[in-house]
Amino acid sequence: MGMSSKVEIHPLLLLCSLVCITYSSASVTKPGCQSQCGGVAIPYPFGTVEGCYRDRWFSLTCNTSFDPPKLFIGKSDIEVSHISYTELNLKNFIARQCLNSSGQVVRESNAFIEVAEEAPFVFSTRNKFTAVGCDTVAVIVGTKGLNYTGGCLSVCANKETVTNGSCSGVGCCQTSIPKGLKKYSVGLSSLNRHNQSWSFNPCSYGFVVEEKAYNFTVRDLSDPDFVSRLKQTSVVLDWAIGKEKCEQAQRNSTTYACGKHTSCSNSDNGPGYGCSCVEGYEGNPYLPDGCHDTDECQDPSKNDCEGICHDIAGSFYCSCPKGTHGDGRKDGKGCIPDSQQVPLKKIILGIGLSLVFVVIGGYWLYQAWRKRKLMNLREKFFKQNGGLLLQQQLSKHESIQETMKIFSAGELERATENFAETHILGRGGYGTVYRGVLTDQRVVAIKKSKVVDDTQIEQFINEVAILSQINHRNVVKLMGCCLETEVPLLVYEFVSNGTLFHHIHECCSLSWKSRLRIAAETAGALAYLHSAASVPIFHRDVKATNILLDSNYTAKVSDFGASRLVPLEKAQITTLVQGTLGYLDPEYMQTSQLTDKSDVYSFGVVLVELLTGELPLCFKRSQEERSLAMYFLSAMKNDSLFQIVEPRALEEGGTFQVQSVAEVAKRCLRLKGEERPTMKEVAALLEGLVLANSTHPWASHDVHEEANTLLHEPSYTGDYSLNSYVMSTALEAPR
Repeated sequence: MGMSSKVEIHPLLLLCSLVCITYSSASVTKPGCQSQCGGVAIPYPFGTVEGCYRDRWFSLTCNTSFDPPKLFIGKSDIEVSHISYTELNLKNFIARQCLNSSGQVVRESNAFIEVAEEAPFVFSTRNKFTAVGCDTVAVIVGTKGLNYTGGCLSVCANKETVTNGSCSGVGCCQTSIPKGLKKYSVGLSSLNRHNQSWSFNPCSYGFVVEEKAYNFTVRDLSDPDFVSRLKQTSVVLDWAIGKEKCEQAQRNSTTYACGKHTSCSNSDNGPGYGCSCVEGYEGNPYLPDGCHDTDECQDPSKNDCEGICHDIAGSFYCSCPKGTHGDGRKDGKGCIPDSQQVPLKKIILGIGLSLVFVVIGGYWLYQAWRKRKLMNLREKFFKQNGGLLLQQQLSKHESIQETMKIFSAGELERATENFAETHILGRGGYGTVYRGVLTDQRVVAIKKSKVVDDTQIEQFINEVAILSQINHRNVVKLMGCCLETEVPLLVYEFVSNGTLFHHIHECCSLSWKSRLRIAAETAGALAYLHSAASVPIFHRDVKATNILLDSNYTAKVSDFGASRLVPLEKAQITTLVQGTLGYLDPEYMQTSQLTDKSDVYSFGVVLVELLTGELPLCFKRSQEERSLAMYFLSAMKNDSLFQIVEPRALEEGGTFQVQSVAEVAKRCLRLKGEERPTMKEVAALLEGLVLANSTHPWASHDVHEEANTLLHEPSYTGDYSLNSYVMSTALEAPR
């Protein structure tokens, strides 16, 4: 039976400088307000009755019907286990799927938390999305202002391959969650119905948990009390005050939340701000009286006095008792008896002047040494990242020299203002992309990749050399690279109009003419990579977010972080399965054999997105149709295509063109790669439809005739049912 929870919360991440504090009842609440519930401290701005909390979002309920009492968010059933001045810890929620020895689901639950937009909370990035099981596909779907989908695959054939404390994909896997996450739901499925691991692992689990709160053990695979134990861990929420930044909030003393002797810090994870005590003060910074002076002299760990400690507002100072002299500090001169005083007063002035000259000289020497060290470090990285090998490649091929530039680290640091956060265009599984402006005012996109494996440097340089030769109007151009940093930087042309995913799912609807042209341009680019490039290239991560649009809505295929060059004598290569759930070729997932037909399948999903405007994965649909590919193929089989096509596309494209594109997509989504068309064939079909859409009525008939012939080739009759079985198995989640 499914289980979910919904809470009106919206935690906001505060700056790391804010410190979690253990509270005492005398200093954290307003006078007369409840300070604890069942051992959990309740600091203001939180409270249990009106007048004790700042506003309704900070209202808590202490339920005394439990022994000991339990603390809950508002009137919900979400239990709070800890509150600090930056975070809120909730008792965990776990998705679970258990099967019997026949592979039938006998117990199932999912985890779902939804966050209200207005509430001052958000899920902390200190949490990790975690899956436990030996035949487990866990999917997390949520929102962080944009639609967000993540996944985790965990497999193992026997207990002996599982390692305690390791969540690298064998028995347990973990992945990060993005900033700004407001809600999420977790679904589970299996690849083989636990038929190889049921004896020691009959259940799969998926959950979000504080990073250091859960430590995986082999015992977790078969422990019947695993869920009970896991519920004692927590999900972390970050919270802040309001939606204003510090500068705005401080202008209104009536609503400003920070008390006396406090400092204000802006949230780096959305709107709002947080308060903290300034150095030398302690207490609750949100109470009207603010923080009070810390008496450092009462706690030896807070002062370093050897002699007499004197407390002053916000600090302290040390002195020596009568009969001694010095600074009174343990790490200084301490206190020296007067009888041992050495007559150094006349020498001190000379030493002081000498020190001034030494410091000035030392500063200039340090600057010169630092500059030299930086040059040596950049030279080391250049050689380590294959710079000499790339220079040899450039010297052999004049054509590469004309299109490829080796940038210095200084050039790209100036172009991005030292890789400032404000220049970030996006983050992906293979690196971070920054917007940069070169000295000649050209705008570029700079990709900061993850660390390159030292053993793969030669392959990396060869791939850079090959990619720099790609010259196609619908492929993002690689302009150069920088090898003087710890991780290589790749410089691409800048494409200004965002991603196709954004225009399909988050922006205004595209016209049919634009959809058809974008599809044809993308297919042409992939066909070029597969067959026209000097060395065939399999993209391996074709999806709507990797198709960029320029100001004229021209398609540009991007993000070759997962791509693989294919030796001319090979038609397929064996690789670790990589890609994006919802777009992955089922045959590739089952066999790990990457072919050009894997890109064809992923492109088929993009075609269906263009037709329907639907997401590649949607848990609102039935279990068999959560995958967009299955949803579409089911509609084709039941002659209900036009019921799922986006109205504008059907109105502008007409039934013939919509049906024609749908037939192309259907062929791309065949289970067996050998029965799918090549990208060259797909591109020809779509270009024919574009031509038919743009020609005069007297010329359109022949084009339609030709397209109709190509689109209705005999197809494999068992294609749909087998495809449906594989995809529903791989992407199945709790109903």
